[in-house]
Amino acid sequence: MKFLSRPEELVLHAVWQLKENAYCVPIRKHVSKLTGKDWSFGAIYVPLHRLEKKGLVKSFLDNPIPVRGGRSRRIYKITPPGLKALAEVRELHDSMWAGVPEFSSE
Repeated sequence: MKFLSRPEELVLHAVWQLKENAYCVPIRKHVSKLTGKDWSFGAIYVPLHRLEKKGLVKSFLDNPIPVRGGRSRRIYKITPPGLKALAEVRELHDSMWAGVPEFSSE
């Protein structure tokens, strides 16, 4: 099992959820929505780079957007080992919290 940091886990989940639309801007929005916190682009690119080094995501440049001076976007795609890592993280969370009674803030 490859252990992931929490930012790596959140970003990997976003890449999986966003499918072919997984580039930095929507990934950042997805992670911000999940956590309720505003994430900088650097806070997204660092885990993306680590995930790519681990072989859990791969990236490629798409065609430039059709406006003058349009730039190519780097699209991220989850790999089979990335899917396995995400499943293992979910299994770990489920087993960790199994049998723990609900608790309140009171």
